[in-house]
Amino acid sequence: SYHGGAISVNDSFVFEEQDVEKKSKLFNEEKLAIARYAASLIDDGDFVFIDAGTTTEKMIDFIPDKNVTFVTNAFIHAKKLAQRGFKVFIPAGEIKLSTEAIVGAECVSSLQSYNFTKSFIGANGISLSGDISTPDRNEASIKTAVIRNSRTIYILADHSKFEQITSVTFADLGRVMIITDKLGDKKYLSATNIKEVM
Repeated sequence: SYHGGAISVNDSFVFEEQDVEKKSKLFNEEKLAIARYAASLIDDGDFVFIDAGTTTEKMIDFIPDKNVTFVTNAFIHAKKLAQRGFKVFIPAGEIKLSTEAIVGAECVSSLQSYNFTKSFIGANGISLSGDISTPDRNEASIKTAVIRNSRTIYILADHSKFEQITSVTFADLGRVMIITDKLGDKKYLSATNIKEVM
């Protein structure tokens, strides 16, 4: 559903999602800077959702030792958070191996009862016409459920995600804060809240 009208000619359309192995090697410095900043936003008493993904995973090392409870649909993230001593919940559902995430209708329904103070979500595409998108319908429905139940939503996305549209829009630009390394095109500043960390 494109609510922004026609798809702009500058946007490239991406159908395929790269697997976790390939992704973790791309834009490593940028992702670390984004992750470090995102982790610094977590406060005592927060109830936080952390999305599956390579940038969100990098956050875990930087999260301050505070009284925080986490929910994540990524079993790698859950294990790392638990090893750090945090209280962690994982939703019910099916495992999608390529992104190491829990997905599916069960997962969506178990997320619907939570009220998150903050959520940290990955994205594959950000554009003025397609808003914030991901190629996988199952993952999109989880992101949508989380966003609906979050007070503050942070999208973690390096500069390569801008001007990209993937098949399913899951959030409006106006509803989120995007944390990125360096913005190429300043036009986004009038459409959404952006924090540049490099």
